[in-house]
Amino acid sequence: MSEPKPGYDPRAVDFIESGRGPPVVLVHSSVAGARQWRKLIDELSFDFHARAVNLVGYGRTPPWTQDREQSLADQAAVVEAAVPAGGEPVRLVGHSFGGSVAMKAALRMGAQVDRLVLFEPNPFFLLRDNRCDAAFAEIWGLRDVIKVHGGRGEWDVPAERFADYWGGPGTWAATSAERRATFIEALKPVWHEWDAVMGETTPLADWVAGLPERTAVIHDPATVRPIREIVELLKAAAPHWRFETIPEGGHMAPLSRPDVVNPMISRLLRD
Repeated sequence: MSEPKPGYDPRAVDFIESGRGPPVVLVHSSVAGARQWRKLIDELSFDFHARAVNLVGYGRTPPWTQDREQSLADQAAVVEAAVPAGGEPVRLVGHSFGGSVAMKAALRMGAQVDRLVLFEPNPFFLLRDNRCDAAFAEIWGLRDVIKVHGGRGEWDVPAERFADYWGGPGTWAATSAERRATFIEALKPVWHEWDAVMGETTPLADWVAGLPERTAVIHDPATVRPIREIVELLKAAAPHWRFETIPEGGHMAPLSRPDVVNPMISRLLRD
């Protein structure tokens, strides 16, 4: 296992945990933080030692301060640092950006990862590398809004665009002023996360060869186009993985519909 970058040693990585048993590490989506998994941790704690890690810049995990672009390997090192000591096989769960980070961690950790559960992972670089041009252009447009306006400190603009893109039109308008301020602060690490996910170059075939045989992918068929096309790429390349759908909830269902998503993740971790 590669060592975390300076400032991200195991003592600096923040996580919440509960339970005893086989280890499960849960990786949150952008903006959310480890507490998005609080209900799932409670459900898993009867059978597993569950840890929900805070990625770079969330909770008490230090923010990104390197003088270079962030990479998926940097974030994967944070996940690896949260894996309980002892070398026991571990299960990884990731949502959205956390799904891409979990994929990278699983690729780096090899046989130590027993299974991998992904909810709408966002390895957008696969769209670029596999000629899904319209879907890639759509998500690159969202990336540009955040990189350009966020780089100027104009966070209201990308916050509205990000919230409405992933949560549906009108999400930002329905958000209270207090929650908007919290959301904007939580959005700031995403400025670096775009570098991590867009800068990855590992080919699709290498992901399929290197990730666990027991990999499962969950999505809502009505989700945004870039995620739908990523799922289709994964299905075509790895038909032996498990692919399951949810009836509603969209990309943010792990937060908005844990009653639907958590039982499914729990089952996939046990099957």
